[in-house]
Amino acid sequence: MDYLMSWPRKLITIYFPLAIFGFVLLFPFYWMAVTTFKSNDDIYDYERNSPFWVWNPTLHNVKKLLFETSYPEWLWNTILVSVSSTFISLLASVLAAYAAERLRFRGSRWFGLTVYAAYLVPPSILFIPLATMVYTLGLFDSRWALILTYPTFLIPFCTWLLMGYFKSIPFELEECALIDGATRWQILTKIVLPLAVPGLISAGIFAFTLSWNEFIYALTFVSSSENKTIPVGVLTELVDGDVYHWGSLMAGALFGSLPVAILYSFFVEYYVSGLTGAIKE
Repeated sequence: MDYLMSWPRKLITIYFPLAIFGFVLLFPFYWMAVTTFKSNDDIYDYERNSPFWVWNPTLHNVKKLLFETSYPEWLWNTILVSVSSTFISLLASVLAAYAAERLRFRGSRWFGLTVYAAYLVPPSILFIPLATMVYTLGLFDSRWALILTYPTFLIPFCTWLLMGYFKSIPFELEECALIDGATRWQILTKIVLPLAVPGLISAGIFAFTLSWNEFIYALTFVSSSENKTIPVGVLTELVDGDVYHWGSLMAGALFGSLPVAILYSFFVEYYVSGLTGAIKE
């Protein structure tokens, strides 16, 4: 790595590519933030106003989003559905992944492949039979319709991810605990789960993000405005035919993406280590 020691080479090989990557990654957030504080005249009149800057900022779009729509209710629905679905998915995934990796039963080797294959089924196909079940159980147009259907595509991937992480935990720790008289439940709760915290965080972030941004199920199973989530509410309530309220749309997209971005920023190290299985014997 001696060729990276000089400053010009560092600039070309490290900092310049990172600057391009950061610009591409952060520019959508900048565009949303700039459009949020623009008036309608500034948004549509590019001859007198720059599209990349705002000279006369206004809070009209934010006021319209927060006080003239049901955005606070959409935000609460999104948080409730995402947290509940993530909790259910993690609970089921932990039990399934531990059973598949640590308990010996017939077909356990093929279990992981089968679980991951279930994740590859497109949600656009699954929502057809799920719609029948939601209508039959009387859950249509309620939060429970989303809380109970989101785990159908969250559990397979979380189980597959946790199986790989549990596999990296030394089995000798469990053998010592079994010799000392510990039960399987005690081993799972007091030994495996504390060591698997990065994997749990990684699976939790994945499940929370997918639940937060999910659109097809939320659009199909929920119709009333007070029960909608942010992705569906912003798109359906802020578009009147062919009229797009760009300022409020960008404000809703910006406020809806910030919680996920903040979550990733706090747990990025655990997320990476969870995906790589950072356990050493």
